Amino acid sequence: MSDTPVPHAQVRVDLGAIRDNVAELHRRASSAAVMAVVKADGYGHGLVPSARAALAGGASWLGTAVLAEALALRAAAVPGRILAWLAAPGERWADAITADVDVSASAVWAVEEIAAAARTAGGAARVHLKVDTGLGRSGATVDDWPTLVDAALKAQADGLVEVVGLWSHFAIADAPGHPTVVGQIETFRDAVALAESRGVSPEVRHLANSAATLTRPDARFDLVRPGLAVYGLSPIPDQAAPHEVGLRPAMSVRALLALVKRVPAGQGVSYGHFYVTDRETTLGLVPLGYGDGVPRHGSSGDGAPGAPVLAAGKVRRVAGRVCMDQFVLDLGDSPAAAGDEVILFGDAAAGEPTAQDWAQACRTISYEIVTRFGPRLPRIYAHAQEVGA
Repeated sequence: MSDTPVPHAQVRVDLGAIRDNVAELHRRASSAAVMAVVKADGYGHGLVPSARAALAGGASWLGTAVLAEALALRAAAVPGRILAWLAAPGERWADAITADVDVSASAVWAVEEIAAAARTAGGAARVHLKVDTGLGRSGATVDDWPTLVDAALKAQADGLVEVVGLWSHFAIADAPGHPTVVGQIETFRDAVALAESRGVSPEVRHLANSAATLTRPDARFDLVRPGLAVYGLSPIPDQAAPHEVGLRPAMSVRALLALVKRVPAGQGVSYGHFYVTDRETTLGLVPLGYGDGVPRHGSSGDGAPGAPVLAAGKVRRVAGRVCMDQFVLDLGDSPAAAGDEVILFGDAAAGEPTAQDWAQACRTISYEIVTRFGPRLPRIYAHAQEVGA
């Protein structure tokens, strides 16, 4: 039995593009260090290969959401500083300390659990304190911030933690001129000032995500945390395409046509017959579906245009409903045969639809498009040796 579940389709990842994107972000970040965010399996590009490519491009930090991702990097002997920031009570804090992984605390309970784990592990934990400057998600509220800082300083005085970072996250950085951006920067500065006035000497202060790294020099502080931009997608798609900010998409999704056949006018296509041919035409069957990560919202019908796919020499739209394992294209009279390659998305510079094109067709964001494609599809890596992956 083949180790490749779906040999007729693949996700191709250009690790050289990730490396070069990080190098460009490092250049734009000026004196700030770069933390490349590799959560969610490297935004679907592969956790460990993406991390190594990012380090090759000049990142000195790696960011993950959950600790399991950070521990997987350490198990693969990936070097550098790693921060894992999303945890619930009962997290394996001792494993983080042993693996030399930085962790985040947004509440006193987290500081207390981290300190208790440090007693067990026999070494101090490196902790980043997070303040909610307006996103309304994780992070201590401004009112709770002094209590969190004091709890962390007490644990630090006991030799159990080292407060190495102060941080927050933007709500609307993809609109750089939005008043909340300035407001969050000011709130973050105030929170940092309070923490420092009480005795915190942070190694890094960090706030900027991909969008702010590209557009807000005043938000860069000591460290920037680009995620989407690392993979060559624009975090400000309404303002700039990837190439306009020096980025190159790293991922493409490709498949081979499984069947090509002529059908008459009036042929209903796929479940529900939401697409009906208006002439004699050629249909091509693409053996990928929502079970692989193709969004069902990429279907056509009920006024939806269908997501774009490059096939038989031109960009076409999904015809009818996307199914669990397949969808259909109307190829018109273009010559095509089973085994011909189709490209769901890739690089606009090569004439291919983009993840952003799919996002617009599906009324979502490019982040969701690239992270959807699951383990049924093999990852094929270009320039792996160049980046040490």
